[in-house]
Amino acid sequence: MPATKLTALGSCRASSCVYIGEELSDVERHELLQQKFAQCAVVFDFQSPQDLDGKEAKQRTLSEILEYISDRTGVITPDLYPSLFKMVSANLFRTIPPQYNAFGDAYDPEEDEPRDEPAWPHLYLVYHIFLRFLESSDFNQSIARSYIDHQFTTQLLELFDCEDVRERESLKTVLHRIYGKMLNMRSFIRKSINNIFLQFVYETQRHNGIAELLEILGSIINGFTVPLKEEHISFLHRVLLPLHKARPMSLYYAQLSYCTVQFLEKDPTLAETIVKSLLRFWPKVNSPKEVMFVGEIEGIMDVIEPAQFTAVCQPLFQQLVKCIVSPHFQIAERTLGMWRNNYFVNLITDNIRLILPIALSGIYRHSRSHWNRNIHNQVYQILRFFVNVDEKLFEQCLSDFRRQRDYERRR
Repeated sequence: MPATKLTALGSCRASSCVYIGEELSDVERHELLQQKFAQCAVVFDFQSPQDLDGKEAKQRTLSEILEYISDRTGVITPDLYPSLFKMVSANLFRTIPPQYNAFGDAYDPEEDEPRDEPAWPHLYLVYHIFLRFLESSDFNQSIARSYIDHQFTTQLLELFDCEDVRERESLKTVLHRIYGKMLNMRSFIRKSINNIFLQFVYETQRHNGIAELLEILGSIINGFTVPLKEEHISFLHRVLLPLHKARPMSLYYAQLSYCTVQFLEKDPTLAETIVKSLLRFWPKVNSPKEVMFVGEIEGIMDVIEPAQFTAVCQPLFQQLVKCIVSPHFQIAERTLGMWRNNYFVNLITDNIRLILPIALSGIYRHSRSHWNRNIHNQVYQILRFFVNVDEKLFEQCLSDFRRQRDYERRR
């Protein structure tokens, strides 16, 4: 071990005997806090069983700092910023190890168990110290600009690919606070997240932090002013909707669906674009993913406006009919469950002349052939619904279907 590190470790152990909250003058407390920041910039190797005393001393010191800055105001003055950011950077910014599973294959977040970060006892405290600093009433944005710059933010974003979900949760909170406090960094943060998503969709298809980044974006989208800027609409088209194409969508489906609905609530006219994009990306041979798509359509139907529904109802029902007659039980059941939504039923009723000619032939053809009795009964109820809405149109469509079926049999 280098002599400089040995010296730092020795001072770290020695300083742990002096509690920062003891009966000291303000000047002495200030100097001691600066020393403790410097001492906690020493990083230990948690893969090694050595230096146990040093690790415990550092953990006590970090806990002490956290308690001290949580209980008092005005303690992190501008002259302490360099020591604080040096300590945070030294501990957090590190190379993420290559992700391999127990068999030496590339790590698959859908199949493999994530690995916990060995240094988490220290990292946990560092993240909370930094959060207390960001949330403090003493936080000085103009001075912090010199430290929370593009490089600092980029290094934070790189950490989102770590395997430890606890660290990603902390990163999510930190980045959200930075976005709220540092107005000058907002555009850069959005563009950087966009780049991560684009690389994920079109190059790697692997990233551990997509769900957390989408959760941050959900809050950001919620704060967008209306009418939406062209930049934000472009993000929806170029970045957010293509995330539906990625194979590991199950890892971030809930957050992605939330972001999509947030855009719809901001601008209802985007419904046609969103629905048609989902239909274009609809999975062909991935049943669990198809169930997620049906669920997202169901969420969109809760907020779609009548005029927008009319614009998409025909291509939408071409796909929904395929789902209703799917041999996969969960796909059919989830789709049929949409009829429990009264608003959705009213939309169908208002557009029955556009929907029934498309829907009836596919549903009627398979109404008696589905292997599951429960699905068979629900399909029958859907047919009864169509009859009740417009019996004359139903009989006309049914007659057209039978005529076409007979013609195909004679060929």
